[in-house]
Amino acid sequence: MTDDKRGWRQFDRLNFDSKNLSKRMKKAEGATTRHAHKFIVKRLDNIRNARRQIIGWLLVVGCMVAAVGAQLVWFGQSYQTTAADDGGTYAEASLGPIDTLNPLYATTDAEVAASRLLFSSLYSYDSTGHLKGDLAEDMHVDESGRVYTVSLRANAKWHDGTQLTAKDVAFTINLIKNPETRSSLRVNWQDVKVNALNDTTLQFTLPAVYAAFPYALTFSVLPQHILGTVAAGAIRENNFSRSPVGSGPFSFRLLQVADTRQDHKIVHMSAFEDYYGGLPRLSRFEVHAYGEQDDIVKALRAGEVSAAANVSPTEVGEIDTHNYTVTSQPINSGVYALFNTTKPTMGDKSVRKALQLVTDTAEIRRKLAINSPALELPFIEGQLTGADVPRAPKPNVQLATQLLDKAGWKLVDGVRQKGKQKLMLTITTTKDDQYEKVVEVMAKQWRSIGVEVETNVIDTSNPATNFVQGTLQPRNYDVLVYELSIGADPDVYAYWHSSQLGMSGFNFSNYADNTADAALASARSRLEPKLREAKYKTFARQWLGDVPAIGLYQPVIEYVSNKGVHSVDPNSKLVSTTDRYQNVLYWSVREKSVYKTP
Repeated sequence: MTDDKRGWRQFDRLNFDSKNLSKRMKKAEGATTRHAHKFIVKRLDNIRNARRQIIGWLLVVGCMVAAVGAQLVWFGQSYQTTAADDGGTYAEASLGPIDTLNPLYATTDAEVAASRLLFSSLYSYDSTGHLKGDLAEDMHVDESGRVYTVSLRANAKWHDGTQLTAKDVAFTINLIKNPETRSSLRVNWQDVKVNALNDTTLQFTLPAVYAAFPYALTFSVLPQHILGTVAAGAIRENNFSRSPVGSGPFSFRLLQVADTRQDHKIVHMSAFEDYYGGLPRLSRFEVHAYGEQDDIVKALRAGEVSAAANVSPTEVGEIDTHNYTVTSQPINSGVYALFNTTKPTMGDKSVRKALQLVTDTAEIRRKLAINSPALELPFIEGQLTGADVPRAPKPNVQLATQLLDKAGWKLVDGVRQKGKQKLMLTITTTKDDQYEKVVEVMAKQWRSIGVEVETNVIDTSNPATNFVQGTLQPRNYDVLVYELSIGADPDVYAYWHSSQLGMSGFNFSNYADNTADAALASARSRLEPKLREAKYKTFARQWLGDVPAIGLYQPVIEYVSNKGVHSVDPNSKLVSTTDRYQNVLYWSVREKSVYKTP
């Protein structure tokens, strides 16, 4: 451009010719039309003639693509599967209220559940219902059978990072033994001496041989470095009850009051990274405490929680089984009709035998909304073995009426009476759908042989009602339908030995018999399994003959969980309801695809 002397002036002579541009455009249009007609339109006939072949090839190619895709999916299913993934929050509903998070005072289901997740114990139960070491690694019993030496794991820590030692365990037991602590566990420990030999070794000295002692080592351990300076009488009201420091798989974050009207509180917990058992898959765990069972069902419907315990059998039918799975598992407890043998009518053994013979427990279980196992003895089925295990007599209405006739209870206008005394009694129970159904069926059966029956249902949720002080302790009933916790060992001394009579005891039938007393005392003082079982069979035969109670059924808990979660093992055996947490380290709310191992 710089060499061109004309410079930019050469463009001054360029003019825009619109006619010339229009002519060129028409020429290009004509050329395009001719090429389209030659190479596309004229060949459409050829495409039409070959359309079948084209469609056929397209179908073949489509089938091949579909086959390859199906093969990939099939192979993927064969070498991949879904498995639990880490992270997420598990929200579980339970029956409250929550007034304390100190395990020494936990009473409601929600309080006990939170304690089980926050705190550790020396021993817990595995999926078969047997003891397994938790904080404890080993236990040795000396030749006398009275001295137990327990070795602790060295890697246990409190949630604040402090090392957990044998001194914490000894501190907890001494705290329980102190009457100022007001712990309900005191009766089990008041005569036991405990000594921390070093940081990882404990020694227990019993006043006498007690075969079931290892089962008492499932209590929650408390931190001495936090509560050691607190007076025993002030432990319950201490801030620790609202903001605890434990050593369990989850650590405390927050106690939230979600709804005062429903008494809805939430215990927020986080996975404890230094937990000696390993890091839980869940990042967080929430225990939602509700005041009523209806509120638990509503929470499930609203999707507020991932799962729920304490769902009554009558409400299970309202659960959407498309979204939730219902797991039914029996626990080591028994529901009994307890006869107050000190009452004038129930003190007559013939009356008790007649009621035993007319009570069809199979019919009672059929009327319940769940499939509860049978319960004939003061033990759980399977705790006694062999062909010589005593059995309750089969229902026999005719024999029942003969017993009453022979004892002088004559039928007058449909009701039996002896002299001027009518055969009338009151069946007492607590407000519960199952218990009320049991009372209804049982009362109908008893009335069929001329017994006049009244029922008394006590609402324990009513603040004006004190069931323990007003009914249990004074034995203010003729017959009580009530649940007794039996546990993993068949030591039922507390419920049936005559030494347990009185307001502070748990012998709710006021049962006293020398043969039964001797068998119970001997069984708990011997360590040989076969000898213990023989003693318990002797007691069971006497118990069935004296009829201080009738075994009705073994209770079952209903656990409802979202189908997208992995939680309770339906095949595990539960000693108590919170033993559902025995595999909590592996619970999850997420899934991922993984390759199958060959």
